[in-house]
Amino acid sequence: MPEILSKPPVFRFAPSPNGLLHLGHALSALINHDMATQSGGRFLLRIEDIDTARCRPEFEAAIYEDLTWLGLGWEKPVRRQSDHFAFYAKRLKQLIERELAYPSFLSRSEIKAAVAEKETSGRAWPRDPDGAPHYPGDERHWNASERAKMLATGGQHAWRLDMRKALGEIEGPLFWQETGAGPDSETEVVSADPAEWGDIVLSRSDAPSSYHLSVTLDDALQGITHVVRGQDLFHATSVHRLLQRLLDLPEPVYHHHRLILDAAGKKLSKSDGATGLAAYRAAGHSAADIRALLL
Repeated sequence: MPEILSKPPVFRFAPSPNGLLHLGHALSALINHDMATQSGGRFLLRIEDIDTARCRPEFEAAIYEDLTWLGLGWEKPVRRQSDHFAFYAKRLKQLIERELAYPSFLSRSEIKAAVAEKETSGRAWPRDPDGAPHYPGDERHWNASERAKMLATGGQHAWRLDMRKALGEIEGPLFWQETGAGPDSETEVVSADPAEWGDIVLSRSDAPSSYHLSVTLDDALQGITHVVRGQDLFHATSVHRLLQRLLDLPEPVYHHHRLILDAAGKKLSKSDGATGLAAYRAAGHSAADIRALLL
């Protein structure tokens, strides 16, 4: 376990109730809980359910059951993100008023078509670390009148961070303290590169807050001092550090841990049908078996 740099430290496990927890979730929950216990710190559970279309009450109930079976305890009440959309909207409004966010109107299919058209010349369009293309629309260049006119139509839209303007607001280098390791063994002081993400989504018509915005705000509000999560979120830390600087939020220490991979070498995923913890429990495995398998 890494050295704990602040006391009393505060850790959190923050799953989304859009499926059953698998071994990858168990690893993250156990590491967070063990680090909190060993440092005399606090362990929080947060339910990240901003995607109200996919998140379901039965999956949330299963999270509590699985974590209890693993022998983990957490502070109550549990913060549920869907209860705090007004809070996220208030902070988003601050970015809009500072002209650091703009409304974008291209649908996913329109984005795909626009990128394909731009790539007909043979030059690759920039993509973020997750492989998604940077937003190809030109709404960031619209004036206030043009934006107001489109918003007045009531059409579906997202609010995006104007990355160029946002980076112009930052003074000095942007970096974070890493006590784990990134996919390429990055550790200790890591330079942030939020520009590689393009104009990230801050909210959509069907989701009042994005993952990036809500997780950054919640970590600050809950006093999280150590963000411990899988390496799949390592590069997203660049975005979170930028939002922390823009919104004058404290900077936690980050610790990214290894991922649990399937037989094909891919990280376990709910959408790919990874075996849930409940199935291991039903097959007669104990919580001690899971801990011995993962740690």
